[in-house]
Amino acid sequence: MKRSIVVWCALAFLTVGMAYAKLPPPTEEQKAKAAAAKAKAAKEAKKQAAALAKAQDRVVARYKQSRMPAAPARVRTVERLACLSGNEDRHARIGVELIDGKVNYFAYYSKWKPRTCSIEVKRGGAYGRWEDHGATSRVTLVDGKGVFLIDGKNGSYRFVFRGIDRGRYCGMDGKINGSLTVIRGKSDCIVEGVMDGHAG
Repeated sequence: MKRSIVVWCALAFLTVGMAYAKLPPPTEEQKAKAAAAKAKAAKEAKKQAAALAKAQDRVVARYKQSRMPAAPARVRTVERLACLSGNEDRHARIGVELIDGKVNYFAYYSKWKPRTCSIEVKRGGAYGRWEDHGATSRVTLVDGKGVFLIDGKNGSYRFVFRGIDRGRYCGMDGKINGSLTVIRGKSDCIVEGVMDGHAG
């Protein structure tokens, strides 16, 4: 039995060896195809390696960026000015907030006992539309109730009142026209015309 198995194994190996021995050599066309396939595989591998390198570079760049300290926020210069002209029973005054030298908010108040006027406007707020033209700002009050022109120059801010509705802001008939100037470092306002008709 063992002898038969050995004989069959020998025959099988012999048959396989003869089969391989009978394989014809590859043709030139087959060689060319094999070479082309090998070159294509090498090109694809090179392409994938380049893509991987780029992806790694992006990851490294993003990591470095995340590790960098954030740029400090620009510090805005905030300044507040105020002035008054007159006495307790009859005066005009204004408080102004400046950001980087431009008016950001102002509150005007005047009194001619017993009458008072009060106007408060903030840049970006609901009560006025702001437009800047160089050193001049134009503030158009809501509902067509008047216009302020603000001229800022050398620490002086001149507020020009144009047709400001007294009914809305003072509870009396008429319009406010004139100007009020606040100067950095001075507590007295320069007032021209804004109190005219206030006692009426």
